[in-house]
Amino acid sequence: MSLPPPPPGPLPLRRRRRRPTVLGLCTEGLYRVSGNKTDQDNIQKQFDQDHNISLVSMEVTVNAVAGALKAFFADLPDPLIPYSLHPELLEAAKILDKAERLHALKEIVKKFHPVNYDVFRYIITHLNRVSQHNKVNLMTADNLSICFWPTLMRPDFENREFLSTTKIHQSVVETFIQQCQFFFYNGEIVETANTVAPPPPSNPGQLVEPMVPLQLPPPLQPQLIQPQLQTDPLGII
Repeated sequence: MSLPPPPPGPLPLRRRRRRPTVLGLCTEGLYRVSGNKTDQDNIQKQFDQDHNISLVSMEVTVNAVAGALKAFFADLPDPLIPYSLHPELLEAAKILDKAERLHALKEIVKKFHPVNYDVFRYIITHLNRVSQHNKVNLMTADNLSICFWPTLMRPDFENREFLSTTKIHQSVVETFIQQCQFFFYNGEIVETANTVAPPPPSNPGQLVEPMVPLQLPPPLQPQLIQPQLQTDPLGII
């Protein structure tokens, strides 16, 4: 299925179209394994100066590029998923009926500012593609949502009450990754485990763990980005 061209504007995903897609998508622990911090900072610095930087010529690892992308969202003045819509998203995530829950989430995402919507669509599309290679990279939609929901939603981690809803926040991002085609490309609902985020505990002192540890084997050595790989139609890593 062909996707529309990238939207205008200096988005982090508007890179040169020749991307190391195959290597990147098949990198074990993609977005979970940290890259070199110096390389990551250098990528961000050069991207600020030129949105068409050549990652191949920089000879950086896939993990450094992945880290730079996550850092971009973390450094935005406001989270990509607007704070004003968090309550609606969390309530929709608790709906028991799967079809009703997905349609409710779809209506909420339409309330995003157009720029936020376009970038969110692109990053979720990318994460969906990464998850399709989970047998190689070991990054399922669940694992990817654990890595990305704190960056995309950026809730108040100082608030003890928030700690009881972390699993619901994660489930929102996981659902968008799993049902990417339904939310953004008029596709059908994908059959997945019909799980609903658990409600907060009745006892305020009983807090849910803020993060679920990934049960993954030790990562491979970071891989250098290689040239002469197939064109990435999305223009993202």
